[in-house]
Amino acid sequence: MKRRVFIQSAVATAAAISVPRTPAFAIAPRRVGPRILADLEAVTGDGARVTLTAAALEDLKGRLRGKLLLSGDEGYDRARQILNPSFDRRPALIVQPTGVADIRAAVNFARENKGLLLAVKCGGHSASGQSTCDRGMQIDLSHFRDVRVDPVARRAWVTGGSLLGQLDHEAMSMGLATPMGTVSHTGVGGLVTGGGFGRLARRFGLSVDNLLSADVVTADGAMRHASAKENPDLFWGVRGGGGNFGIVTNFEFQLHPMQRQVVAGELVFPIARARDVFQVFAEYGPAVPDDFALGLVLVKPPGAAPGLVMFEVCHSGPANTAERALAPLRKLGTPLADTIKSKDYVAVQRSGDVSDPRAEASYLKSGFIANMPGGLISAILDRFEGHPQRSTAVFFQQGGGAIAKVPSTATAFAQRDVQANMLCAVGWKFGQDGSAHTQWIKQYWTGIEKFTHGFYVNDLESEHSAAAIRDNYRRNHDRLVAVKTTYDPGNLFRMNANVKPAAKKA
Repeated sequence: MKRRVFIQSAVATAAAISVPRTPAFAIAPRRVGPRILADLEAVTGDGARVTLTAAALEDLKGRLRGKLLLSGDEGYDRARQILNPSFDRRPALIVQPTGVADIRAAVNFARENKGLLLAVKCGGHSASGQSTCDRGMQIDLSHFRDVRVDPVARRAWVTGGSLLGQLDHEAMSMGLATPMGTVSHTGVGGLVTGGGFGRLARRFGLSVDNLLSADVVTADGAMRHASAKENPDLFWGVRGGGGNFGIVTNFEFQLHPMQRQVVAGELVFPIARARDVFQVFAEYGPAVPDDFALGLVLVKPPGAAPGLVMFEVCHSGPANTAERALAPLRKLGTPLADTIKSKDYVAVQRSGDVSDPRAEASYLKSGFIANMPGGLISAILDRFEGHPQRSTAVFFQQGGGAIAKVPSTATAFAQRDVQANMLCAVGWKFGQDGSAHTQWIKQYWTGIEKFTHGFYVNDLESEHSAAAIRDNYRRNHDRLVAVKTTYDPGNLFRMNANVKPAAKKA
């Protein structure tokens, strides 16, 4: 899912058509040569202080094939960063695993040291900064990336730190695909464990619906294989329960035959046509063919450029049926721009990438909608406004199709009945004060939120309460608690849409 990266590419489109183009909490250990000579202050998941001795840190370093980074080390600042520069956190230590043994060593170290605050980073797209932390341990999986495809069995095996563009690239070279997100530098781990929307989801289901097995390092440091036959409770939980149960080190996906060329692009209209465009989306969105992904974007770039409203489409079925699927959209008349044509699917998957995503800070609010009534359309359009120093956008990614054909209790992902995921986002130049922009969108969201029913856990916000998270999992929550209690009774993996384990009986 595009989330914060999407607003930048959408604003770039708008601009092209409309106008010319935290402080450290502890002193880092002093290091002489390869040895760590001082203890390090850190925090546990509960916020308690804990001292990591130099000897313990040296022992951890000796058990790693990958790197152990402390503040001041080369590579530390790059590793701790995530894509949204609004989050400038400083972990006490960073482990960069190159394999499963390193991940197990890091998890054991975190657990044995009173349950260190633990963040796991794959692609760094976390909208609420969950893939980094202050004074805890960050496990940075960026050195643990590999994809293997078996074209005969139509299977792909993907290591935990891989990016979805790697899987698209390898699979499509053999005429195969599986549903992934819409920005190629998104981490597979975070995307898939949260559900996994994408351009092919209406046709083939969510990413979790195409997951055949997963290898998971759980809180006790054990490696567990999870599938329909082996540890099925864990397999159920990782398919939509986020990072609550451990670190997935390997994903096995079902692949599907698919032609490389798709019909994709945008139909762009002036913002004055927004109500007409929204009405078409409201009426036609639930009825589109399963091989037709239809997105909707309302965007206002910074400055004086007028706003735009656009459909973003990807038709992955037979090329000769694309125009039939597009016909209801064409009835809106001549657009400002029409970029829809035959395109390479892998290139389409890269089209939302941003070469310098940290140039813009952002904040978003999101929620699922079951339909788009007139009241929601008015709530969105009547108060939508731009600002000279910010990008403002509302965008939708569809549900329905194959997503809705899976029972809500078949996987931990419960939101099978949604028409779309609705996101409202603001972005501003990194270095500027964004408080006025975040305040505006929070107020704007108050008029929209009543039309939502739950949220996508990959869009977790800091404002989501424990009650909101519980309600979001619906009937699946109690089962998730049972899985959490089995595999993470101490809540080591809590930087996510957290499911708390059951309290220990006296």
